[in-house]
Amino acid sequence: MKSLHFSMSPFLFVVLFSLSWAISAHADENFLDCLSLHSNDSSSISKVIYTQNNSSYSSVLDSTIRNFRFNTPTTPKPFVIVTPLHVSHIQATIYCSRKHGFQIRIRSGGHDFEGLSYVSEVPFVIVDMVNLRSVDIDIENKVAWVQSGAILGELYYNIVEQSNGTLAFPAGLCPTVGIGGYLSGGGYGLLFRKYGLATDNVIDAQLVDVKGRVLDRKAMGEDLFWAIRGGGGGSFGIAVAWKVQLVSVPATMTLFTITKTLEQNATKLIHHWQSVAPKLPDEFYSGVTVTRVNSSQDGKMTILASFHASFLGGIDELIPLMQERFPELGLVREDCTEMSWIESILYMGQLPNETLNILLDRTLQSPLLSPSFKSKSDYVRKPIPEIAFQGIWSKLFEEEAHSASISFIAYGGKMDEISDSATPFPHRAGNLYKMVYSVGWQEEDNIRSQRYISWSRRLYSYMGSFVSKSPRQSYINYRDLDIGTNSKGKTSFTQGSVWGRKYFMNNFDRLVHVKTMVDPQNFFRHEQSIPPHFSRLKKNHH
Repeated sequence: MKSLHFSMSPFLFVVLFSLSWAISAHADENFLDCLSLHSNDSSSISKVIYTQNNSSYSSVLDSTIRNFRFNTPTTPKPFVIVTPLHVSHIQATIYCSRKHGFQIRIRSGGHDFEGLSYVSEVPFVIVDMVNLRSVDIDIENKVAWVQSGAILGELYYNIVEQSNGTLAFPAGLCPTVGIGGYLSGGGYGLLFRKYGLATDNVIDAQLVDVKGRVLDRKAMGEDLFWAIRGGGGGSFGIAVAWKVQLVSVPATMTLFTITKTLEQNATKLIHHWQSVAPKLPDEFYSGVTVTRVNSSQDGKMTILASFHASFLGGIDELIPLMQERFPELGLVREDCTEMSWIESILYMGQLPNETLNILLDRTLQSPLLSPSFKSKSDYVRKPIPEIAFQGIWSKLFEEEAHSASISFIAYGGKMDEISDSATPFPHRAGNLYKMVYSVGWQEEDNIRSQRYISWSRRLYSYMGSFVSKSPRQSYINYRDLDIGTNSKGKTSFTQGSVWGRKYFMNNFDRLVHVKTMVDPQNFFRHEQSIPPHFSRLKKNHH
């Protein structure tokens, strides 16, 4: 008897393909009709919808992508991009996405380290907050309302203009980072040892939930308000605006950068820095960035350690402090520069400081980022033995590390005083410093990107003995899909509890509880979003 087999005729294939395309197109049309129907102003929503047929679609999609490994021809693209002008556009997008089976990705600045704010493997819609970026500052009460689509640079610019440099906000160095994503994951910067994280200084918010309700702190309740301040973006709703507490800064800050090579005793200095930096006064931000360079003497490769710090005060106060606490570094007056807080942001961010208008440039590519990159993070609770640094240096001498860097960021200060459950961000007392490993490559090297990613994994594996354990902690705003994913790169609830513990430690349980209360069907989700409680999740899937 002949074995039976089935082969599809070309005609049948074309018919089936045409049918699936027609069904898809019909669903797409229904979705667009739904948006018009459910927006308060159907004429205005049509101006903020970009489909793949729209000539501006690609430029809008690409406008804030900061990591080009998620901007390739094979990267999944959204069916529609919505750039809401007001809350009703967000409400309509949530309603229609639920009704027609689309997931939502929420983008404010496009700095998501794994592209989760603008990439998905399932049919999806991007809500790009670019048009919702007002900044309203109340100087007298030292507060500001800032919308999620504003970038840090826009917030900084407005604060400085209106306060004459007397006020600041304790946030980061890269001016194009979007407020929405930044605040939802914690957010640290030059002032965090004095004033805590950016999210520690959030005092109210406006959130659109899965039911389309617009909630402020009072309406959402303290549990949900707690969760959105550090529990990661894209899990609980769409945050439209945040009320933040501004902080006072002196007219003069002092900054220095001192570089040392291996031949100039860099290893011993970093080893000693581990014990000194976390105990410096709260007014200090202290970090070390390590890269590989060619020696100016003989052209051979060496390691360059860049010790940098900012201090809320003048040179005359700084020098004796450093001579007492860290004389080995050899700091002298010539190494120091006095400047204002806003100048310190530009200086540490390696940006020109001729004009503050650079803070308003949303297209700026930060010198701190490679065109394509992969990053990982760790927390260190006990000083790393001096001998262990040799293994780190050997990794930096490998071929793939030509554009790699390792950063050490000292903790202590105010971070030791805030409870690890005050917000979902748990990495507080007991951490000496955070480590960030970044490897970068040029856009055209994307085909070979796996080599660089493998290098970052080898370094991360080596560091396992020297960093926090049970769990090995990581920072949610330096998202890393390597942790807690299965062999196919997907996450389940079980794996979620793996990365959930690393990012949030014991706060993960409370985040799951809040998620189960506010979004039990798990509409707001992505590869590392907070899952609802497993039993509830299972029930909803049957």
